[in-house]
Amino acid sequence: MHSTCAAPKRPSLSAERLLDAPLPDLLADLDAELVESSITDPGFIGALVQREDGSLILSMPPGRPRLERDCVARAMLGRMVGLPLGRLPGMYELTEV
Repeated sequence: MHSTCAAPKRPSLSAERLLDAPLPDLLADLDAELVESSITDPGFIGALVQREDGSLILSMPPGRPRLERDCVARAMLGRMVGLPLGRLPGMYELTEV
């Protein structure tokens, strides 16, 4: 018997919505859950993981400034859905694994 498994479809999102929507609304749009990471290393800015069902887990370290968390979350979510965004400041680097 042959079985195939389709990759989960990523939601579409406009750049305007990504940049303007309140973060909780954006997370709801993308079926994403923001959780606090147990990783507190200063070099770790977060991780975004897509589950098999297509939902997302956005794990970010505690204690970071609200603006930093917001910008990094939007950058990670934008990359996940394939939106072309400008580069983050040099101290931040997004890596796909």
